[in-house]
Amino acid sequence: MIHPHTELRFISDEVGHGVVATKLIPKGTITWVQDHLDMVFTPSQVATMSNDYQQILDYFTFRNNKGEYVLCWDMAKYVNHSFKSNCLTTPYDFEIAIRDIYPGEELTDDYGYLNIAKPFKAKDEGTRRKIVYPNDLLKYHPVWDKALQEAFLEIDVVNQPLSKFLNENIKNRIAQIHKGEAVLDSILTCYYADK
Repeated sequence: MIHPHTELRFISDEVGHGVVATKLIPKGTITWVQDHLDMVFTPSQVATMSNDYQQILDYFTFRNNKGEYVLCWDMAKYVNHSFKSNCLTTPYDFEIAIRDIYPGEELTDDYGYLNIAKPFKAKDEGTRRKIVYPNDLLKYHPVWDKALQEAFLEIDVVNQPLSKFLNENIKNRIAQIHKGEAVLDSILTCYYADK
């Protein structure tokens, strides 16, 4: 489930639609939670589908660390890639804002941590990276871990409208991390190596 202070808007001919903030979403805010309405398909289920369905899933899903395809039921499936993403996934089935996201600004992910199947050339944003690779998580996890650690400092400080969709184990884990009683797991635990 995507954050309630968002809406779907046409971004450009190049990227199509995207998810845009309608109000300020402060750093440390949970921006998306995998919930009970999201559909999860195993690789064997996808293999039995027609090519048309496989193409739709390839376009609109990400793969978790078990290799399952996660299809978001709401407009979260329209969150676009950016090498300068303002959201990051966590090892706890939710994403978090790693900086303030202002009204009118698009919410973005770096697809490098979403276990894509094949490389693709992304929109040039003036960064060193120009291509997203399936193994980017292996290369960039230290950078993303640092950003997550900084965002987690704010997680209990800012309003969390999506917290009601987190299970109790995750809520307890977040509280332990925030109090310094547990260590934030690395984003690397989200990696899936296609065998």
